[in-house]
Amino acid sequence: MNGEGKVVCVTGGSGYIASWLVKILLQRGYVVKTTVRDPGDPKKTDHLLALDGAKERLHLFKANLLEEGSFDAAVDGCEGVFHTASPVLFAATDPQLWYVLSKTLAEEAAWKFAKENSIDLVTINPGFVSGPPLQPTLNGTVEMILNLVNGAQTYPDANYRSVDVRDVAYAHIRAFEIPSANGRYCLVTNALHYSEVLKIIHQQYPTLPLPAKCVTHSLNNLPVQKYMVSMEKAKTLGISFIPLEVTLRDTIESLKEKGFLSI
Repeated sequence: MNGEGKVVCVTGGSGYIASWLVKILLQRGYVVKTTVRDPGDPKKTDHLLALDGAKERLHLFKANLLEEGSFDAAVDGCEGVFHTASPVLFAATDPQLWYVLSKTLAEEAAWKFAKENSIDLVTINPGFVSGPPLQPTLNGTVEMILNLVNGAQTYPDANYRSVDVRDVAYAHIRAFEIPSANGRYCLVTNALHYSEVLKIIHQQYPTLPLPAKCVTHSLNNLPVQKYMVSMEKAKTLGISFIPLEVTLRDTIESLKEKGFLSI
């Protein structure tokens, strides 16, 4: 209970990573102020209000990143802010590229602002985030797993560089709690080809209709490069990272429980 009585804010609280952040922060005794665009939407808030400790220590605030000043009340009086919300207006044929761009530009702006205002900033940069969702709706990376196990005919000729959503949330919290934490932390615990990921799923769920054909989507047909991202700095946060086998199983079981997958 390292956060006993401390007040923190989580932006975009209904999101995939943010929901786990709120859950673990409450478990650790924090008072959590979190922002959502529509506090009256049960799909955005019911799963948060049902968390242990939410009745006593969770406070919802309406806020929109595109409205200047709307976050003032939520961050007022907080010892730390976990900023996970990201505005993306999809206006291209590949929304994923715009999402990546928005995150990159947001981080650049954050570092500039932190330097100019002497703010203690730490950033967490994960690969594909997977694991069981708390929210009732699907996000892109979990939907990708669902598509693979729900009748897809092909899988990409690419590497799946991933990390468990629970580890991502915990890394945020440890980076806040450890005074020496600084700079950027890259989180990629697995770098397996999709064919290897499918083998793991098949071992756990041998009756699932998994795709057998590999399709190349690489730009200019360049060969797929297998590389790993260094986790040496991330390990200083003291996290025992969840194995991919556990992440995949928990994701699929969650998809079954939420009615997205019937097997």
